[in-house]
Amino acid sequence: MNSRKKTTGAAAVSALLACSVALSGCSDNDVHVKVSDYSFDTAGNMFAYAEFELSGEPLAESLGVDLDVLDAGKIDQPTAFDYKAGIESYEYSEEAMYEVVEKSGLGLHLANGPATSLEAKAAGVANNELLASRFQHMADSVGQPAEDIQQNMFPTFIEYASGDPQYSQKVDTGKYADGEDGSYIPNYQIDFSSLRWNRDKMKKQLVPAAYGGTMLKQSLWAGDFLGNLHDAKSDEEVDASTAKEGPEADQGLKLGVSSVDGMQGMILTDEVWNKLLYVRDNLFYNASSKSIGALSGAFGGYLPHTIDVEEDGNKDFAGVKSLKVSDGRSLLQDQWLMLWPTSEFFGMTDQRPANPNRNPAFARVFDGDPFPAAPAVNTDADDGNDIASTDPYTVAHDVLLAVFDNVKNRHWNEKAGAFVTESDGDQQGAQVDTFQAGYTIEALRMFERAIDGLPVGYANGDAAEGLKTEQGAAAKDMIVKQADFMLNSLINKDGLAVTGYDTAKGEASKDTSLEAQIGAIRGLTSAFLVTEDEKYRDAARKLYVAMDEKLWDDDLKAYKTSGDEAKYDAFAAGGVSAVFRLALEHLKNTSGDADAPKALEQNAIQDRYVTFFKQVVNGPKLDEGMQASEFWDTGDVYKEGDDSGNTDGDTVPQIQKGHGDNGIAPILLPVEVSK
Repeated sequence: MNSRKKTTGAAAVSALLACSVALSGCSDNDVHVKVSDYSFDTAGNMFAYAEFELSGEPLAESLGVDLDVLDAGKIDQPTAFDYKAGIESYEYSEEAMYEVVEKSGLGLHLANGPATSLEAKAAGVANNELLASRFQHMADSVGQPAEDIQQNMFPTFIEYASGDPQYSQKVDTGKYADGEDGSYIPNYQIDFSSLRWNRDKMKKQLVPAAYGGTMLKQSLWAGDFLGNLHDAKSDEEVDASTAKEGPEADQGLKLGVSSVDGMQGMILTDEVWNKLLYVRDNLFYNASSKSIGALSGAFGGYLPHTIDVEEDGNKDFAGVKSLKVSDGRSLLQDQWLMLWPTSEFFGMTDQRPANPNRNPAFARVFDGDPFPAAPAVNTDADDGNDIASTDPYTVAHDVLLAVFDNVKNRHWNEKAGAFVTESDGDQQGAQVDTFQAGYTIEALRMFERAIDGLPVGYANGDAAEGLKTEQGAAAKDMIVKQADFMLNSLINKDGLAVTGYDTAKGEASKDTSLEAQIGAIRGLTSAFLVTEDEKYRDAARKLYVAMDEKLWDDDLKAYKTSGDEAKYDAFAAGGVSAVFRLALEHLKNTSGDADAPKALEQNAIQDRYVTFFKQVVNGPKLDEGMQASEFWDTGDVYKEGDDSGNTDGDTVPQIQKGHGDNGIAPILLPVEVSK
């Protein structure tokens, strides 16, 4: 659990950080990191920011960084690594999530979410009225004054595939309130209306990797924000295991790690619950009848790659008029980017009495107030007596097992011992993609932990005694076989991972790429964490050294992504961030290692992390780099009389001064690094 208190919204007025101007991210002027496309890819961004989050505060804290000494206004202090991980990587991740699920309007409004609609119908009120009262109730449960909830929010229950992140109207940077040391709170921080994206430029499609990737961000942050209690008077975090049975309010306690973070956790949880309910009851595809509908009516169904949305015309509370499947394939990337986040959310909602590892703070969130508890028959050991229910636990359980079954039935090639990238619903394809297979191993690791009742979220590495379920055992079996396939068939004579394998021809690709190394390192490290078999760690270490030796370009200060090119999209950037984290947590040299390559010394890995982040993510200049803009959480505070749009003096502009006539959202854009 984080010790550095995050502050968000109106309640943060008194805690706005001061800023000291500094220069950061400078590099050789001959090297450019130019943006190649200004469209926003939801799946890639949300995936990358999930990895940035895990490679942020949790990583820094695990390495002994005192989070309380970090100051967003003091760039690269106390060290460049501490700042890049503990401030920039972490806060970029949080800002982008809110941009998508609360500000941009990039999806369907939570007022039309299925859980919202059911409650509104039962109460006999309009959906938007019910949602407003629900937000007020959630605010009370965490001790946040209802008047501090941001205005003109656009909470989404499911998100679209892409959109235009360049603002179509002027961002309201006028002063809302004074901050500290001459800074002020801008209006847009309190009122989100000027942050809407252009709906006409949104790709209004439901793609599992996009809404699943967003759910990954939501679930990780919700788990962080609601993973403990806090004192109602002091707002200080309180260990939930020390609370007595009975209502927390009677003990002077409130839900969430703080009032502000708790409220965000509540909103995120409500969004995920509505998303999963909508997915379960509307989006499963029957390949034989070529129809979509409820999971219960599509036995053996799956989530198709693309569903086109025709909206109902309501600009304030966008809802669905009709849905149409435009691509009925089952793609592995869609499936693992649903399996991982649903596992995370299931771990939060888990109410099985047999699970001894349940977080007591989560138990209070899903005990009936503010979120419904599951029927007792749905949480016992007998799946045969389950009943239909719309509660968060039951919905997460239903979707989780359906996605897992699809991965096992449509993408697992038992003969090869590997996952194939696609299925048309009836027939498997023949291609194994190393990146996708590696991340499927990680998603299965999280599935096994969740279904077996082991800690997930930031605690996903914690040891515990699990429930040893049949599904968990099946997941472990596939993990081991896919990892062995990587060792035996996907590493070439140069020690690099190849991009893939053709199961029909029985041939591995001759090509290598940065993403192939990422996928192999990710998958093999996950296999090591599951099995504790050192052969997987040894192989991942060797791959990391080979990647660093053969793909790193000292002139570009970046890894080459393919051949002599260094073209980064969000998936590549997120994967690099993950590999650095895994290297620092599990692969770095220890006294027990027979060899100690320099690339795996902790300082060397941290140097790579900092260099890559400065060069590729932040960029060497204000108009270069993947991170399009930044908010005050990373030090770019607003000061009266300062129109620079860059008050912290780094290489990332404030949102209103970024790319475009009216600025750009704080998200990742694809770049090419070149001399």
